[in-house]
Amino acid sequence: MVDIPPRPWPTGTPEHAEPLVTRVLAPNPSPYTYTGTQTYLVGNGADRAVIDPGPDEAQHLDAIMAAAGEARISTILCTHTHRDHSPGAGPLAERTGAPVMGCAKLVIADNGPRADEAFDTTYEPERVLEDGEAVSGDGWTLRAVHTPGHTSNHLCFALEESGALFTGDHVMGWSTSVIVPPDGNMADYLDSLQKLYDREDSVYYPAHGAPVTKPRQLVRSMIGHRRQRERQILKILRESPKSLPQFIPIMYKGLDPRLEKAAQLSVHAHLIDLEHRSLVTRSGDRWAAL
Repeated sequence: MVDIPPRPWPTGTPEHAEPLVTRVLAPNPSPYTYTGTQTYLVGNGADRAVIDPGPDEAQHLDAIMAAAGEARISTILCTHTHRDHSPGAGPLAERTGAPVMGCAKLVIADNGPRADEAFDTTYEPERVLEDGEAVSGDGWTLRAVHTPGHTSNHLCFALEESGALFTGDHVMGWSTSVIVPPDGNMADYLDSLQKLYDREDSVYYPAHGAPVTKPRQLVRSMIGHRRQRERQILKILRESPKSLPQFIPIMYKGLDPRLEKAAQLSVHAHLIDLEHRSLVTRSGDRWAAL
């Protein structure tokens, strides 16, 4: 587990990551959001794109508007529809007149107990971006990169002028993503990681945590980590069948109790993938190796 750094954090303060990129931290820290959701403003000319406007909190929306200054907010983009990413889109659109676009709308009928932020049912995009489709403004171009896995509707956005990639929750700067079935899918997640590994982006700007300055190195280690988890699960099941909670003390020693449900969900995502590959089977609440 990665500890959250001590306060103060730069909540609400514009930080210039590079000439075309400004970051504003939302006031929503948690064990799952780190110091909070990072909203990005793209552009340094007459207009700005806003990526992941975050929660619907007046304090954060005011900070976004202040960071834009005299520039017009012309585009509002969302990587996915968890409640720490997209609820601010509608209220920001009302303030600015900018269209909301990016990922597709997604509503899960049974949110149930979740380890990450539940889905935002208020999200209404005017335009859904296809893989490879671009939007542009004064001196900036953002191209959609479909990266399902963390959620089925997850997108990243590539800034063509600088080689940066805004990775949402697909690749974060402080932790691996939680994959929550049934919408989260481990096979899709690994395929999307490979898709990013095959690209040549210069830096990642995640929604949580620090910029990733060696992207391919991190992605390679993330793929290796997930494959190691697969091998660990199979080894455990070859010794004896297990129910989902029984994996956690073996695989995650010293885990913060607040994160146990998240760990169970990630193990569950691996088990579903392994089941689809005919490597494990389940009977009731117990899993066994084949």
